[in-house]
Order: sequence, then structure tokens, then C-alpha cells
Amino acid sequence: MPLSEKEPRSMSASRGFLSDIRVLELADEQSEFCGKLLAGAGADVVKIEPPGGSPTRRIGPFVDDVPDPEKSLHFWHYNFGKRSVVLDLAERDGQERFKRLVAEADVVLESHRPGHLDGLGLGYDALREINPGLVMASISPFGQTGPRRDWQGSDLVHLALGGVMMCTGYDPTPEGQYDTPPIAPQMWHASHIVGSQTVDAILGALLYRERTGRGQHIDASIHRAVSCNTGTDVPFYVFSRKPTYRQTARYGMPRIVPETLATTKDGRHVLAFVSAEFKIGREHNKWVEMLDRHGAADDLTDAKYQDLEYVLRPEVIRHFHAVARRWVSGYKFDRDVWKEAQALRLHWAPVRKPEENLDDPHWRERATFNAVHHEELDRSIDYPSAPWLAEECPWRTEPRAPRLGEHDEEVLRATNSPSSRPPRRAALPLSAEPGGEPPFALSDVRILDLSWVVAGAAGPRVLASMGAEVIRVEWKGRLDTVRTSGGIPVGEERERVLSGEPLFPTTVGVNQGSTFAEVNPGKLSVGLNLKSPRGVELLHELVRISDVVVENFTARTLEGFGATYESMRKVKPDIIYMQQPGFGKQGLYDQFLSSAPVGEAFSGLTEMAGMPTPYPPCGWGYLYLDWSASYYCAMAMLAALYHRARTGRGQYIDGSLGEPGLLLTGTAILDQQVNGRSWERIGNTSPYKLACPHGAYRCRGEDRWIAIAVFDDEQWKALPGVLGDPIWMGEPEMASLESRLRQRAQLDRRLDEETRKWDAFDLMERLQRAGVPAGVCQTAEDRVERDSQLAHDDFLVPLPNSEVGTWPIRQFPIPLSETPVRPGGRLGRGFPCYAEDNDYVYGTLLGLSDEERRTLEAEDVI
Repeated sequence: MPLSEKEPRSMSASRGFLSDIRVLELADEQSEFCGKLLAGAGADVVKIEPPGGSPTRRIGPFVDDVPDPEKSLHFWHYNFGKRSVVLDLAERDGQERFKRLVAEADVVLESHRPGHLDGLGLGYDALREINPGLVMASISPFGQTGPRRDWQGSDLVHLALGGVMMCTGYDPTPEGQYDTPPIAPQMWHASHIVGSQTVDAILGALLYRERTGRGQHIDASIHRAVSCNTGTDVPFYVFSRKPTYRQTARYGMPRIVPETLATTKDGRHVLAFVSAEFKIGREHNKWVEMLDRHGAADDLTDAKYQDLEYVLRPEVIRHFHAVARRWVSGYKFDRDVWKEAQALRLHWAPVRKPEENLDDPHWRERATFNAVHHEELDRSIDYPSAPWLAEECPWRTEPRAPRLGEHDEEVLRATNSPSSRPPRRAALPLSAEPGGEPPFALSDVRILDLSWVVAGAAGPRVLASMGAEVIRVEWKGRLDTVRTSGGIPVGEERERVLSGEPLFPTTVGVNQGSTFAEVNPGKLSVGLNLKSPRGVELLHELVRISDVVVENFTARTLEGFGATYESMRKVKPDIIYMQQPGFGKQGLYDQFLSSAPVGEAFSGLTEMAGMPTPYPPCGWGYLYLDWSASYYCAMAMLAALYHRARTGRGQYIDGSLGEPGLLLTGTAILDQQVNGRSWERIGNTSPYKLACPHGAYRCRGEDRWIAIAVFDDEQWKALPGVLGDPIWMGEPEMASLESRLRQRAQLDRRLDEETRKWDAFDLMERLQRAGVPAGVCQTAEDRVERDSQLAHDDFLVPLPNSEVGTWPIRQFPIPLSETPVRPGGRLGRGFPCYAEDNDYVYGTLLGLSDEERRTLEAEDVI
């Protein structure tokens, strides 16, 4: 039975999704972003700080570049909307006060090393004795169990081990050698990845608690989270045994693909993206039309370019792009040539710095930035605000980040007063799954999924992993482009791949897309022609039996078919409609096309990644923003389901790719407003949490690298012993962090000479045993075949498909202690073949007879 049909419970009037939720946060930079998202969604997040304050108060940049624990822009950004209480958990009084807070809390979010809270008597087993409904989320470098649970992590180390760095960087030389290191995109992205995934898990646990009264423990491993985030590198290895090659400002692929960056006259960049639409013949004539308007089409108007087979040759696509680059180079960046391309529905975008979005009228119309007053500055500054628009439950707009202990009295005094919080509903029994397995968290939720590609479709994947029934609606006349992307071998070719031979399948049908397989496990598929009136009627019949509708078409596409939020509410008054076009529905860019490369370029994520100028930005080497936006899409759906369970009200949510991207630019936008500093790329260094050495260093073998991050003198003292005590490491100018920072370039060169002597994995093991944060820059093959922690975590799960057989698919990375989470969901299967569930959905669920279904097929409706 859909969740909405359960009896709702009244609550005090409030506007946030999570306005009745209290979170106790024991967090450093690993989990503060998770708390920030919960606070934004309306939760009361109480940050428990030790005497002296959270260590993140000492992470820069600072106001006027003067270190001050109350003026850290890092702390301001990641702790917006929270309250601060000081408790010394090492002392009995602090522990007792904390336990009293736990008794009335809903969630504890912590990022201590595994076992630390247990040693204080404050672990999950102890806390659930106080509050059986408590949801506790523990974010740690490698999880609470496994062979690497006690290893040291850092943002750099996790981006290396998780595969991000081996996808991201600059082109090889013409001879195929890499003369630049893999790149870790800057701004705490490992924490961003695990934080958003953990919010999804927390929301799933809260929905389960609504029905059962039972809490649970969430074990969030940063390594597992990042490893599950890297897009196509793992599917390329699993399905084709092909490696991924780093390429400047484009996604890592098994082959070098055409360029995407075009340089303007003043040295800035425009993304001229050769999209999947180009590669299937839907865009190239528009490129020619635009260039010809300006007399810049070169020979592209020749008749030979009407031959699609010729156009799609790699060398011809490169020629197209070279002609476009010459045209772009004739203009300055502020000419905005990308707007002309977007008007023709081409995937072009400006490669902006984050702060250049502040004055964009589109974001202003969407209230993407929120003015926050700071008394210490005597003025307001604009913060990136919500990842979506939701009138029913708007994103939090205040207060600014708390001063240390600012809320001691009001929070601690309240623990001695009768609770004014609304009562929780009595627990309801839930039926076990077949075979006696515990019920899924979302076992009575149904999602109507009209999304496609990655950014939309990967959101419902999260809910399917938690047990929701997800019905994917598609049509043979306009199939998802990733249904044939990558390719899954069958027959004799399958056996060759499984024996280790690298190959792409010679033919790829609509049920052989490796990217589609990665994004859509555990879903059902129906064919439905929305260009037919009867098809639109059937869509509304499906809405009537669903809890959520989700889609990511261009903003007004579904409306053009005759399906709107208003029409859906008529058949299902409490329906939740999640729309996620590239730039949202409200605003000036509602008809613009988007994709991860476009959203990353717009938001600043592309510009922020790479070596310092004169290098160009290298951007991200995979669909980072697609996957990140999918977690926010899932977050919005889950938060709306929770809100509806508490109030009985559905709602419309206007999402986008752009706003999640702006949230992920971290402190860059604040730094420009406060210190007047425009973002400049910094390679793999760590300027705000000081560390030296901090980078990727060559090891023995072809394109093998290790990331090393040394934050303090104790870690530095351990490093020479592992490397054989090189004489230069004992020189006086290497003795302190401050002096090493002054010698950073020379130190990096000398350390690179040392690490080249070592096998990367041997060196990593030795450094970790010595307490030095280090991680191999792992390929997909490394993670699949030799990563002992990921093997312990069941990184890949074998799932069957009716046409291509059983293949391993990546997990949803955040497990829950009481309810199953797996990519095959309740179906226990991989991705669906096209329309293979028509009979179940149209027959069993909608009650159409065999004869009615055959007639609809004959009429090309289903």
C-alpha cells in the first residue's frame, strides 16, 4: 500500500521538510556537509563542540586572511543554519549532558574514528538504550569494520583511492605518456559525496522509523562512497575490461575523444560539448548553421557533411570542433557566444568562476543565493542556498553559522524542561520480505520514473535500493541515449570478456547499455507513448497509484504532452512531483539544455579543477554533477515523503543541475565577497588545511601514482623512515610545516624522485602503518580486483538481466543496520529490458485485460 494511504499525523505548523527533527552533530570536515544539508531541509542541527571549538574553525580561508576561529569562511559555509553547544565528552558531566540531549534527539551524526564513542560509553548500542528510535550516522574514512577501518584518510587520499583522480587530469602526450599528475578537484569533494549520500540514508531510516518506531545505525564509509561515484570507469572495466584515460576537460574514456574547451580571445574558456545528441546525428547541422551565420563554417557546408556515417568519424568530429574553436577565439569571454548555441539547443556553456554566478539574473529569479547578515562584517554576504525550489517546504535561510557555545543556555536548559515536540506515532508492524528478510525501509513506496540519462535516473535508483517499487516509463520512438551507451557483450563475446580479454561488443542493442545498467538496477520498465491522448490518460492512471513522479526533461516537455502538477493532483491529491530540468523550471534558462559538463562549467566546478594558470582547467573526468544531482533528487523525494507522512500533504519540487553544483563550490563564493579573491586553481595542494607534502607522486610502473598528505610534524617524522631516510629529508628547512611550505616546489620534486623507486601499493601499506595518510591513485581495475576494503564492503553485487545475463553492479554505498539496501532492490534483478514489465504494470496494477493491452500495442500506445 502506498505510504500516503497510511493515516497521517498532525504536527505543529512549520515549513521545512524536517522541521520536527533534531540532529546532534559531533562532526569535523568529514561530515559537516551532511549536517548542513539536514539543517537546510529544516532540521534543528545542534553542533556539539569540544572546549576550544571544532577543528574546522581553524580551516581557512579567513576574513582578511587572519586566522580566527570565529571568522573561518569554511566554518561559516559548512555550518550555516546550525546551533552550537560546548560539551567535553571526555568528562562524565559532558557525557551525562549529551545523553540527556540524545533522549530527545532524532539523529546523531558523528565522524569520530571507529570505536572512539564506544570507548566513552556513547556508542550506538549505548545510545539506543536511551532512545530506541534514534538514527545514528557514523561517517569515517573506511567504515566501522574491515581491514582498513583504522587507516588515515583525507580529501586527497579518498579522491585517489576512490578512482576520481585517475579519471581526472590532462591529455597524454602525442605518444600516449602522461607528463602531468592525476588531479584531485578542489573543495572537500569526498565529504560532499559521502555527505549527500548519508542524508539519503538518514531520510530512509527516518521513514522506516515513522512506520515502526525503530531507529538504526548507518555506517558511512567515505572510501566506499567515493568509489561508487565515479561514473563510467567501473562499467567500462566490468563489461569491457577497458581502462579509462584522463583527458583535458572531458570525461575519462577508453579512447581519446574530441576536445570540448574553446579558448576566448582573453584567455577564458567556453564549453563546446560534443554531446550524445551530436553522436547520433541530431546536432551537427545546428553547429553548421550557427557557424555559417558568422561566415565561420569553413568547409562544413560541403555536401559530404550531410553523410552521417562520415560526420561521426572521430577525425571529422575533431574537425567540427576545431572550426568552432577558431570562431570562439575571435571573441572575448563576455561576448557570451554560448547563448547563441543554447538558442539552437546545443550543449554549450561558459566556463565560469563560481562567483560569476552571483549576478546572473536566472539564479536571482530562482533565489539561488541567500543574503545573510554578519555582525562582524556589518553587512550581508550571499550564500549558495537551496539545491531545489519547494514552496511547501522552503530551504532554510537563517541563521548564520554559530559562534562557539552560542546556544549553550537555550539548548541545555531545554533538556530539563518538558518536551514541546510533537508526539511520535505508535509503531506499526511490517511484514518481512519473502524468505524472512527484514522489510526494506521503503517497501510500500511506488515511484513513477520518467527520468533519463544519469542525473534524473540515478535518483530513483537510490529509492529502489531501499525497496521502493520504481516504474520506469519510456518509449521506443525516443529511447534514453544511455540504453546503447558503452555496450554489454553477449554470447561468445561475453565469455571472452569474462576471461579477461578487453573488447567492446560488435553490436549494441537497446538492452545492452552498460551506463544504463549501472543507473537503473532494480527498476521496472513500461513502454508508453505520451504523444497519444490515450498514453497521457494511462500516465495519469499510473500517477493515481504512485507516491512520487520524477522526471528531468527540459522544463516544459511533460506539460506539452498534457501532464502537469495540477492534472496529477486531480487524480492523486497528495502526489509528490519532482522535476529536475537542467536549469529548473522557474527562471530565464528554463529551455536551456544541460548535462553534467554544462552544469559543471556553469557552476564553477570545471574552472576550479586543475593546475594553476597557464594550464587550462581540467574539469572533472566523469559525470560528477550528474551523480551528485541524483543524490539531491533522491533527497528531495525522500524528504517530501517524510513530510507527507507527517502532514498528509504532497508537493511540487523544482530541481536543477545548476544549484547542486553551486553548493559544491564550497567557500569560493564567500571568499570573493569577503576578501575580494577570485578563484585560482591550485593543483593538488592544500592551502586551507595546511599540509606539505600534499600531492600525487609517481611510482614504479606505467602511469602509477600515490597521493600523500602530511598535515603535521609527527606524520612528517614518520615519512623518511618508510622511504629509507633520504638525507635531504633531515635538512633544517624540512623540519617544520611552515618551512616545508616555503620549499614546497623543491620538496615535491625530491619526493617524486623517491616514490618512483616504489611499487605504489607496497608504499601505501607501509605509509599507512606508519600513520601517514596515503592512497594509491586507483584505477577501476584496482578497485574491482584488489581493494580489500571494497571487497569486504560488497562493492559490487551480481544482478541478473533477462537478456544479457548476470553482471556485477555497484552498491548504493551507505548501508543501514536494520533494513536491506542493495542495487537490485526488492526485485533482486539488474536493469530492466525495454517494456518488459508491461503485463505486470498495465495488467496487474491497472487492471487492463489481455485484450485491452494487445489493442493498445497495436495502436502504438504501449
